[in-house]
Amino acid sequence: MPLVNIKITSDGVTADKKAQLIQGATQLLVDVLGKNPATTVVIIDEVDTDNWGIGGESVTRRRKQVP
Repeated sequence: MPLVNIKITSDGVTADKKAQLIQGATQLLVDVLGKNPATTVVIIDEVDTDNWGIGGESVTRRRKQVP
């Protein structure tokens, strides 16, 4: 049973977009590895931008610096 864990920042991703991610990740495992979609698990973890850091600073702070 394959398990895919997708981590994204929690900044307005709609339920429809999440459904597309789940379907797409499942289909990728079917196409590339021949996995059974009925037993493929996809988990989406949404992380607050204050809890996601890049280059020593939070995504929240980095996005405030973008002109």
